[in-house]
Parts: sequence; C-alpha cells; structure tokens
Amino acid sequence: MTEETLDDCIIIGAGPAGLTAAIYLARYYLKIRLFDCGTSRASWIPTSHNHAGFPDGINGEELLERMREQAVQFGARREPRRVSDLARDGDCFIVTCDDRTYRARSVLLATGVVNNRPEGIDEQLHAEALSRGLLRYCPVCDGYEVTDKRVAVIGTARHGTDEVLFLRGYTADLTLVSPEGDHDLDDACSSELDDAGIERVAGPCGGFAIEGRRIAFDTAQGRMAFDSVYPALGSRIRSGLAVGVGAEVTEEGCIVVDDHLETTVPGLFAAGDVVVGLDQISHAMGQAGVAATTIRNHLAKERPLRR
Repeated sequence: MTEETLDDCIIIGAGPAGLTAAIYLARYYLKIRLFDCGTSRASWIPTSHNHAGFPDGINGEELLERMREQAVQFGARREPRRVSDLARDGDCFIVTCDDRTYRARSVLLATGVVNNRPEGIDEQLHAEALSRGLLRYCPVCDGYEVTDKRVAVIGTARHGTDEVLFLRGYTADLTLVSPEGDHDLDDACSSELDDAGIERVAGPCGGFAIEGRRIAFDTAQGRMAFDSVYPALGSRIRSGLAVGVGAEVTEEGCIVVDDHLETTVPGLFAAGDVVVGLDQISHAMGQAGVAATTIRNHLAKERPLRR
C-alpha cells in the first residue's frame, strides 16, 4: 500500500457533524475524504431560528451548502456516494462504496438517524408539509414557531406524552393522536395529560392532505386539521456500519463513545445524532470539533505532523 492510497481520515455522513469535522480536519492539513449521500435531516429545516449567528434564521439546505463550500475550500474531498460497508484491515479501515474501496487511518461516523414518518404520507406531500412548517419533527428546534397555534402530536405511551407535554410550554391548543387504535397510556401519563389539559384522540391516522393553510388527516373522531403536526414515532439510528466493524452500541442502537467521541474500536469515532445526546445542530457540531481534534492528536502520535 502506498502513502497516496491512504487517507488520514474518512468521514461518513455530511450533516452538521460530518461537515464540521471535515472543516476541522482539513485545517489540520490532514488528507481527508467526506462521503455525502445527501440525506441529512438538516436539509429538511425550512428555517432554523435557534442556530447562533443567524438572528433572522437560515434554511437547512443553505446552511449545509455553506458548510460544504467551507470544507472544500480548505481541502476536504467530498464524495457524493453512499457507503455500503466498513471493515478493518490491520491498522487501517476499508470503506466500500458499491464496487470501489477506500482506505483510511481513521474513520468518523456521522451517519445520523432517520425519523419514522406517519403511514400514508407520500414523498411529495411530506416535502411540501415540511417546507411550510405544517409537519415538524423537533420541538426543541422549532417549538417556538408554533406558539399559540393548533398543534397535534401523533404518538402515544411515554414518548408521545413527553413530546406533547414539552410543547405545552408553547401552546395550550394541543391534541395527542394515537397512530393506531386506542392510546397506550398508563395512569401516570393519563394524569399528566389531564393536568396539562391535553385532548386525546384515537387513531388510526390517514388521508393526510394540505387543506388551505393547515394539514388535515382522518382519525377515529373524524377529520381534523392543525397548524402543525409533530410525529412522535421514534427513529431509526444509522449505526449499522459501526456494528459491522464490532463497535458497541446501546440497546436503542446509539453508538457508544468515550469523552473524546472514540468508539470501542480504536481509530473509529462517531459524532452527531448517531451518538447518545441532544439531537441538535449545535451539539453535533461541538462533538465533531472534539472528535476531529482527538483524531488529529492520535494520528500525530503515530507520525508527527510537521510543515
């Protein structure tokens, strides 16, 4: 293997975590490669108002594009491809994309998660509802945007209860809708919902459509329309590559890392939503900065980095 065929670090995933790491590592004068399959959840954000430095808000795709340009400006190589496999080969990692392989001294996983959508929302409707703020997935990000509006949370049990109670800090007009049949609520959940004055409606949900300025759907109590809907249906954590190479994950599937974002596999790091923590852009970026600096320091111990 020649030096030219070996990257210092390969980053898999190009959301806020992966792009921040690319900027850091490129500015450390490391040879890096960034794989971007174009599915970052940040691209869904119509306008983020809680990202520091943008008082008037910024569109998610615009933010990602700015970060891509910044990473490339400092020498990061972006590959618009999906990684299909990750393996170890002695002291390096092998990253596979279809029939092509790449090698690196270290790898950073920033693969994120995928939100579970309500049944019956097609791709076009989903995209339009997101762009208009009729469908939202993160009350921490944008609960402020639904202040005093009519809002539904599709979910049940503890997860649905916690999400609708969080939104109670922004609006009193809240309805918790079960995705399928009657609600699955224990006495504690029911008591908390009663105390907060939150209406419960049985499912199933279906027939989603944008009607005027609202999103509407069918329930067991008839058709209902809301200013915004939050699905609280969980998510799929993209940790399969980590599992395949032997890294430890939690019961939920989040990648286990130490204080410096290194996994249980030496040289393999993870940052962002794929790691346990607050699913926020600022948090992902902070983790990426720590991980990138640790990667730089680890590589420098193997071979001094000098100009």
